[in-house]
Amino acid sequence: MTGIVGRMREAFRGDQRVDADDLVARLDAVRRFLAAVDGQVPDSRLVTAHTLVERAGTRLALSRDHTVVALAGATGSGKSSLFNALARLDLSPVGVRRPTTGVAHACVWGPLDGASRLLDWLGVLPRHRFVRESALDADDETGLHGLVLLDLPDFDSVQRSHRLEVDRLLGLVDLVVWVVDPQKYADRVIHTSYLREFHRHRDVTLVVLNQADRLSATELPRVLDDLRRLLDADGLDGVPLLATTAVDQAGMTGLREALERAVAERQASLRRLSGDVDAVVAGLGELVVTDVPRDAPDEDTVRSLDRALAGAAGVPAVADAVQGAYRHRAGGTTGWPVVRGWRRLRPDPLRRLHLPGPAAGADQPAESLVAATSVPDPTAAQRSALGLAIRAVADRTGADLPAPWPDAVTTAARSRLDDLPDALDRAIAGTDLGMDRRPLWWRLVGGVQWLVTLAALAGLGWLLLGYALRALGLPALEYPRVGEVPLPTLLLLGGLLAGLLVAAVTRPVIRWAARRARQRAEKRLTVAVAEVGDMYVLSPVRAVLDRYGQARGALRDAAR
Repeated sequence: MTGIVGRMREAFRGDQRVDADDLVARLDAVRRFLAAVDGQVPDSRLVTAHTLVERAGTRLALSRDHTVVALAGATGSGKSSLFNALARLDLSPVGVRRPTTGVAHACVWGPLDGASRLLDWLGVLPRHRFVRESALDADDETGLHGLVLLDLPDFDSVQRSHRLEVDRLLGLVDLVVWVVDPQKYADRVIHTSYLREFHRHRDVTLVVLNQADRLSATELPRVLDDLRRLLDADGLDGVPLLATTAVDQAGMTGLREALERAVAERQASLRRLSGDVDAVVAGLGELVVTDVPRDAPDEDTVRSLDRALAGAAGVPAVADAVQGAYRHRAGGTTGWPVVRGWRRLRPDPLRRLHLPGPAAGADQPAESLVAATSVPDPTAAQRSALGLAIRAVADRTGADLPAPWPDAVTTAARSRLDDLPDALDRAIAGTDLGMDRRPLWWRLVGGVQWLVTLAALAGLGWLLLGYALRALGLPALEYPRVGEVPLPTLLLLGGLLAGLLVAAVTRPVIRWAARRARQRAEKRLTVAVAEVGDMYVLSPVRAVLDRYGQARGALRDAAR
């Protein structure tokens, strides 16, 4: 048996060292990933990553001088016998009645004090902790100093609490020795539920065929070959496979050498955590499988959103009011002074909307008029168009993102929808519509109108004075003449005709200028509502894309 075991013994793999600083950097990248996806990805998909970060931080903070090795196996595989044989003491109960081991037992090579906190974290009760330190065989056990060996309950136990304990400890230990026996080495449970799940932890996995003494010299190689085939199918190709027997210390040589090498390297805990990071990264990779969308949302989508926002904000109605207010105010300044008064009886279109009037810049800045305006509420069609535009932003931006990011983009695009109406109203009220001052040419034309009006009034007064003198029998006035026309008559008629002519000439100019004012106001209003759209719709969407990019970069760093 000793010769067979010696030929089948495989050295425990240690060709790939894990740098502690690199591992810490990878764990920090996982933390950054979790911070980036917080609130964007359901917590149910991040449980494993959160568990890894918490567990890895605790394990690295505990003793790095100890290597925690677990003996795991099914009922009757001889784990406890193997445990006692390695310790060379009867520590874990062995019996015919199954299951025999109900709780984990621990054997520590070296002082127990250094491993106490580690065992507390593992949850091994003090009464189930043993120390392998003897003056009689200290030299023989020196190679295992720093080993914390656990004998786990049976993973196929009829007691559910035993299975839960096994699953818990398998997630905490540094290295796992899977113990199988010749009768049940091909059992479906151990392969499908456990061994296949450890394919990313091949560097910290060891498989032993225990009770090899029950096989003949010709049967043992065939069983080992068949077991190797099953392990390769489980994704554990290259994992050391040893044959052991607890009844002969010579049959434990290969396993002891593998454990001594693992203890001496002090790499098992780092390799285990590195494998855990690999598993977590692989599981999270589907969340950030595509690149960050560039130039998203596209210009056409943004323009469509701006048009919908302008419609919902009442930009066309305000622009029409600006045009009407321009004509109203220009007519009041450049029109014939005799008929200007009746214009004041007509309401100013902008004032009706509670928008800044011509005196807003004097006593009260236009920016302070940010209360609710009287701009008409959007129609059902305009509200629907805005909803479709926001949905288009979300759909086109998140189209190439993996789930659940499209939903996160949609939620972000609609996150401030309730605040949008007030924000649009404030934007309209705070926009400089260019109507806070009168153009110079208004004043010049107004001055001309006053001059011709005064001329007409002077001519009228002159004529009335002459009429009054004649009525009183006083000498009549001699009016100066311009040709055949008396000067007072010329002043009266000329002033009236000139006023009407100036009004007729300036009317088309006012209409043209009013259209220009409307265009300028519409442009400014569109810019204002576009800024609202950027703040309330596009910025939250870009924030999600930024977090997606951060998550993708962090996961790339974690996969190094």
